[in-house]
Amino acid sequence: MRAVAWWAVRRRARPARQNGRVTSPAVLDPAIAARLKRDAQGLVAAIVQQHDTGEVLMLGWMDDEALRRTLGEGRVTFWSRSREEYWRKGDTSGHVQHVRSVALDCDGDALLVRVDQVGGACHTGDRTCFDAGDLGATVGAP
Repeated sequence: MRAVAWWAVRRRARPARQNGRVTSPAVLDPAIAARLKRDAQGLVAAIVQQHDTGEVLMLGWMDDEALRRTLGEGRVTFWSRSREEYWRKGDTSGHVQHVRSVALDCDGDALLVRVDQVGGACHTGDRTCFDAGDLGATVGAP
């Protein structure tokens, strides 16, 4: 089941404590949640980019819970639209994405997640999901 929507939670998100250590909050910060423009399924596109080269690696989808986990855990978490479950890149393949920064675009409907990518980002094992070949677009004048 998916997490409770941010607007259904009345209390302010506070850091949780486990063994005296501060952990990520139980809900996404309402100030961040209020800035998101979600699609009909409650999702926001998340573009993943290698932080030091700018290489675009993949596109995934996040809901509030996936974003909360990504911001608080240092690893990228996505919502799988086909399996309808959360997943973290690298949990089965070992091709982990370590978060360096997360930014929201000007419209609030897309995230840019800058990462240190270990191994391939694509499920095929390739470095990027965008190496299937150019579509032959006409190049415009500058």
